[in-house]
Parts: sequence; structure tokens; C-alpha cells
Amino acid sequence: MAKATVVKKHNGGTIAQNKRARHDYFIEEKFEAGLSLQGWEVKSLRAGRMTLTESYILFKNGEAYLFGAQIQPLLSASTHVVPEATRTRKLLLNRNEIAKLLGAVNQKGFSCVPLACYWKGPLVKLEIALVKGKQLHDKRATEKDRDWQRDKARLFHK
Repeated sequence: MAKATVVKKHNGGTIAQNKRARHDYFIEEKFEAGLSLQGWEVKSLRAGRMTLTESYILFKNGEAYLFGAQIQPLLSASTHVVPEATRTRKLLLNRNEIAKLLGAVNQKGFSCVPLACYWKGPLVKLEIALVKGKQLHDKRATEKDRDWQRDKARLFHK
């Protein structure tokens, strides 16, 4: 009789979200980018030890890089690797996507920020977006709309 093969499933779902970006910016267009990581970083991501709150995306020499994202190293990390929590990580995008993002950032006054990091099968993906900043009155209007939607849902579910 043949042995049953065990298929290892990766824990699906979100690793980290940037909720501040949704509060501070109008999201115009979203993209999905791969993330170039080291081995210790993948292990830390499996433990959910990532923060995107203060991170942003810069373009240099026709490539996109993630700045300011923190991946906290595990205590059981290897002794021969010196982990750097906030190192610059390269984003994996195709040339057309980089050109579109770069053009919007340079010409139209958009910014590029990460929204979420998640697993897609065995790969780590980063959802990035072209955004425009909100003014204080825009933030208040968004919060008022959100409160109204919540109250309306409560009234209809009773």
C-alpha cells in the first residue's frame, strides 16, 4: 500500500494592514506586488510580526522599493544572520506597472503607499495603491459616513 502524501497548507490571509493609509488618503488605484524577502523575514511573517503603518514606496533606477516596513525578527533566528527590522525591500512589479506608478507619482501628484501584506499560496504579496491626501474636512466626512452606515445597519437588523 502506498503512503498518503501530506500536503502542507500555508496559513491563508492577511499578515498586516495599513489602516492609517485608508484614513489619511483617497485610494485611486490598487496594484499587487511581490516582495523580495530573506529567509528569517518569511519566518517572522508566518508569526505575523510585520508593521506597515509608517511605510511608503519609493522609485529608484526604474525599480520600486518598500521603505519603513518593520519585520520584527524572531528570537530563534539564526546566529550567523544579523537581522535588520526596517531594511529596504525590493518590490516585484512588471515594467508596465512601474511605469504607470512612476508617471502618476511624478506628474499627477499622487503618492504610493502599501495597504496590506498577505499570503497568496506560498508567496508573500503586498497590495499597494496610488493615493491622494485627504484634508481634515474630508476625514471628518468619511468618519461621518462610516458612522451613518453603521447606525443604519443596526436599525435595519432589529
